[in-house]
Amino acid sequence: MKPASPYGALLDATPAKHSEIAVLGSSTHYWEYGPADADTVLVLVHGFRGDHHGLEAVCAHLRGIRIVSPDLPGFGESEPLTGHVHDIEGYALWLDAFVGQLGLSGRAYILGHSFGSIVVSAALARGLATPQLILVNPIAAPALSGPNGVLSKITLWFYQAARALPLAIGAPLLSNWLVVRVMSLAMVKTRNPELRRWVHQQHHAHFSSYANRDSLLEAFEASIGSDVSMFAESITVPTLLIGARNDPISPVPAQERLHTLFADSQLEIFDNVGHLIHYERPREAAELIVSFLGAGTVAEPHS
Repeated sequence: MKPASPYGALLDATPAKHSEIAVLGSSTHYWEYGPADADTVLVLVHGFRGDHHGLEAVCAHLRGIRIVSPDLPGFGESEPLTGHVHDIEGYALWLDAFVGQLGLSGRAYILGHSFGSIVVSAALARGLATPQLILVNPIAAPALSGPNGVLSKITLWFYQAARALPLAIGAPLLSNWLVVRVMSLAMVKTRNPELRRWVHQQHHAHFSSYANRDSLLEAFEASIGSDVSMFAESITVPTLLIGARNDPISPVPAQERLHTLFADSQLEIFDNVGHLIHYERPREAAELIVSFLGAGTVAEPHS
């Protein structure tokens, strides 16, 4: 039996509008939450192998803000990039174009989670304008040289092998149930059994909604070959960093160092959570977002 979302009632109160737009020659699908005429617009950029569903729990808690949440190229329902590699430069170029085509350049606030934090930071460093920046579970240090460097290299070899094998063998490997569950178990920290079951279900439902093996490997190589610290010194807008004490991907010392690289940043560290703030602590994240932006409100429980 599919576990019910603990945030379902809140999300039902702010239904999403699904739209599609051509960006850089390929189709980008995006979802909008909240009032279309709100003065404050927040663009969300999800993490690696996820899609817009991953940040829905945060959306569920926000009121009075227009939220625009696309599927990254090659993930969810969005087509892969056309004429561009799925590297950080390609994704940054796409984000700049996406925001521009919606007429939001310079006025939309930008939020990136995990891999999305790198994409967003790179886009700002190359010229995307935003009043303020929010990074949730930011990738604060190089994956290949950090404490999880060996695991990152093993994972890279796995992705490379899965792409090199014949399609009938390699493709099922990447979306294998056990592979997804091991990843999910490594990241989930909550001890709430119902929440744990729902997080695992979310990963199984959305973690394999990518376009093809080639774009997936390119994106993974981008995710481990770059990090936010590479772009932080070029970003001058006020920045909110929402990190976690038990994040296995970004240790606290790396998050604290990243904080010092920004010209104007605020670092908030959540205890008893890891790399899944957006699933396990979305209400607290929403409270920080509302306070930082000085706009919107946080929904009352089950409102």
